[in-house]
Amino acid sequence: MLKRILLLLAAGLLITSLAFANPPADEIKRTVDEVVRIVADKDMKKNETKRRQALKKSISSIFDYAEMAKRSMGKHWNVRTPAEKKIFVDLFATLLENSYAGKIESYNNEKIIYIKDLVDGDYAEVKSKVVTANRDEFSLDYRLFKQNNKWMVYDVIIEGVSLVSNYRSQFNKIITANGYDKLVKKLQSKNEELKAP
Repeated sequence: MLKRILLLLAAGLLITSLAFANPPADEIKRTVDEVVRIVADKDMKKNETKRRQALKKSISSIFDYAEMAKRSMGKHWNVRTPAEKKIFVDLFATLLENSYAGKIESYNNEKIIYIKDLVDGDYAEVKSKVVTANRDEFSLDYRLFKQNNKWMVYDVIIEGVSLVSNYRSQFNKIITANGYDKLVKKLQSKNEELKAP
């Protein structure tokens, strides 16, 4: 009898966890829909600071900046101290938020089509494409992993080019040529440049 109750409880827990685990495409679509709503909001257009804050909040709900920063640093990550890692993650998050928000603010009724999502255990890829008013198309794919029962983005692939790999290549060149401190200074400078809406 006890064994049967435990099996039923286990089955109930499994059903509950499956009910709350949204497919990765749903997570992406919900965030993208919210971002589009913010950009289209007439009141938000009048207050650029408020709009930028709302965009950052929405974007950060699905982007795992720490994981993206770690992957972008590649072999240079493990030699950093915990304090350096925290500073780098903060700088990297600010860079992505400002870059992404800046691009989104130029949104002009492009159509986003979700093609499919591929799930392999705790990893997934959501394939989509953006169609412009001129009917130009480009692919925009998101790589995610499940963290605390929520799908989080750790890379974005634009026209076959990985955002993380691109940053890793740039960061590696800077660190190899001029050291880690030079990279930090470059990121601080870039963030200052991108900060103004």
